[in-house]
Amino acid sequence: MPHVPVERLVAEMVPPPRFDGVRFETYVPDPGQPSQAAAVRALAGFAASLTATEPARRWFRREAPAPAGPGGMYLDGGFGVGKTHLLASLWHATPAPPERKAFGTFVELTNLVGALGFQHAVTALSGHRLVCIDEFELDDPGDTVLVSTLLGKLADAGVRLAATSNTLPGRLGEGRFASADFMREIQGLSARFTSLRIDGEDYRHRGLPEAPKPHIDDEVTTAAATTPGAALDDFPALAAHLATVHPSRYGALCDGVRAVFLRGVEPVTDQATALRLVVLADRLYDREIPVFASGVPFDRLFSEEMLAGGYRKKYFRAVSRLTALARDAERLTERQNG
Repeated sequence: MPHVPVERLVAEMVPPPRFDGVRFETYVPDPGQPSQAAAVRALAGFAASLTATEPARRWFRREAPAPAGPGGMYLDGGFGVGKTHLLASLWHATPAPPERKAFGTFVELTNLVGALGFQHAVTALSGHRLVCIDEFELDDPGDTVLVSTLLGKLADAGVRLAATSNTLPGRLGEGRFASADFMREIQGLSARFTSLRIDGEDYRHRGLPEAPKPHIDDEVTTAAATTPGAALDDFPALAAHLATVHPSRYGALCDGVRAVFLRGVEPVTDQATALRLVVLADRLYDREIPVFASGVPFDRLFSEEMLAGGYRKKYFRAVSRLTALARDAERLTERQNG
């Protein structure tokens, strides 16, 4: 099990490698969706308002001064409209050193609180100028209350906030996306957020993406042997190992890994195992690590019951990301064989 110092857990809250180079200028709005260009302008203005100047010292009051303008921005829209691109661009555009701004998914933030404890997490982040939360989850009441309370403490300390969340597949036609849900769940924080609606095509209109055809075990073993930086595992052993590692340290498991090779992928029936695989899929996707596998295709990793249950948003995202990484693996092995 990797030992990860607290300082590293906080320092790693930056946009993942996939979004290292994104900026507002590299986001290409759809001309047919004016809300996309409007979101770029609004977020660029928000970033410009986050000056690097320290607040004036207060002699008679200890609380942080209330920030001018909105304390938070919420990006409201479906999958595939570039919300993470825009959120990462906001992080890059904010005039503060990397150690004074944080970027992480909702799951990473809850894992950070789990690793540090609530008060230590507040202390670690309260000196930041900006905290960005990607994929704010609304399906776990306990975690939602935990993170909302944390964000309230940070907002009271003068930290600016930005967040996104995704629309569930069955709710794409409702018009307001997830905005009303988000504002209700964060309760007292809602007045601090300005909601930006971002319209656009959502891949979930097309249902789950079709996964590449799996390979056989011998093909996986052979490909791993000829790939620099390969990690080769049997799927059941990997799933068992993940249970021994705190999810906040899954990123460290990927250190030095350039491609993942899995033998014997099988349907997951245990929810705890499934949720751990969701976190691993996010960390692999963030680092653009291809996944070459045998067994069942990734679009059959989670049962229909799971895809219809309370954590379906997480499972849909994991399937989409693992499928993309499986396609990357196909291209990787084609180049090596060519």
